[in-house]
Amino acid sequence: MDFKNIFHWDGYSDQPHVIRDKKTRKAIKSTLYFASFKLFIINLFMAPVSLILFAILLLKKSSKKIDENFFAMSINLNKNPEITKPLIEELGVTTLLIRLPLSDMNNFNKYRAFIKEYKGYDILVNILQDREHVEDHELLEKNLHVIFKELLPFTCKFQIGNAINRKKWAFFSMDEYLKFYEVAQTLKQKHYPKLTLVGSAVIDFEYHYTLQTLFNFHKVHYDIFSSLLYVDRRGAPENTQMGLDLVKKIKLLYAMMLLSPKTANSLVITEANWPRSNTAPYAPTSELECVNDEDYSSFMVRYHLLAISTGMVKTIYWHQLIAPGYGLIDNRNGITKYRSFEAYKVMVTLLKDATFLEYNFNNDTHHMKLQSTQCIEIFWSDTVTVTPSKSSTTLSLYGETCSEGSFIYQIS
Repeated sequence: MDFKNIFHWDGYSDQPHVIRDKKTRKAIKSTLYFASFKLFIINLFMAPVSLILFAILLLKKSSKKIDENFFAMSINLNKNPEITKPLIEELGVTTLLIRLPLSDMNNFNKYRAFIKEYKGYDILVNILQDREHVEDHELLEKNLHVIFKELLPFTCKFQIGNAINRKKWAFFSMDEYLKFYEVAQTLKQKHYPKLTLVGSAVIDFEYHYTLQTLFNFHKVHYDIFSSLLYVDRRGAPENTQMGLDLVKKIKLLYAMMLLSPKTANSLVITEANWPRSNTAPYAPTSELECVNDEDYSSFMVRYHLLAISTGMVKTIYWHQLIAPGYGLIDNRNGITKYRSFEAYKVMVTLLKDATFLEYNFNNDTHHMKLQSTQCIEIFWSDTVTVTPSKSSTTLSLYGETCSEGSFIYQIS
């Protein structure tokens, strides 16, 4: 069966449509018996070892300066490029992710021109696969050669593939992805030694796929390891899935990385967000999983804070700046900033040069302490109102002076 024409892009949610045709799904499944067996064997041996190291990491506490590239934003050529740069400057972000689909190589010069506009920024180019390039490695090598050569004046960072464990994204197995990545690895070794290659870009808490990308016999090495670590379907980032909240998911992922010879111990999260209520068909999920703007703002900031508390995440690329169904800007009727735009800006302004000191959870209240030019304490709770000390400056999620709330910055 020819699989090249079964994929269709959803321009509303910026991802491929799910493959719903039963005949096609059955044909794909019939090719995966051996791949599924390999996946099982790798997990049988490596999952227990990873869990042992994870248990050790749970006890680890660190005081660490927030990485200068920690706060990062995803931007797109097809999302109001004429006003994107002023918005990025307003947020105070200097680290960016820009998608480049292999299926759109006919318009490569437009992507190059867009990326060139951000020369001087720290840019990660996210190379999106399609089925034609998954099957045709000669074509893949040819186009990667063009991409690397033409974009190296502006960036050396490239994520190879995206959401690789979703068949709608064109990889049917981890072996297909690893062979795909090997093409990029070989090009780097032969022609582009200064490249920083990023992978493996597994989406969601599906670490059984992550394990195979970390433990295999393919000639791959991730200079930076990436994950699309969504927790949106669980609601708040503190909520659990299989007993693990966001912090524990990050620590388990890091344990896997520490055990693997395939990656440097540098972790980035290249996608995270929450779907927005009443934005269908732009929301990437059903309305059941969507949240209002107040919850979006709170969950977004808390996601970043919890990741900071682990000391294990180098960068979080928020997905993304302009997207009515899940981003910070609604562009359906002109340009409208969600309040979460302000919440993100306040977070970056207060924390970008801070050092994390401690995080605690007591009496239904989360408490984080950081040190910048001033001491910054952050409190939040879903069940009680937080009342700060009167001797300090207290700000809301949006930077407004307040006397109490469910989320506050206390500065002294």
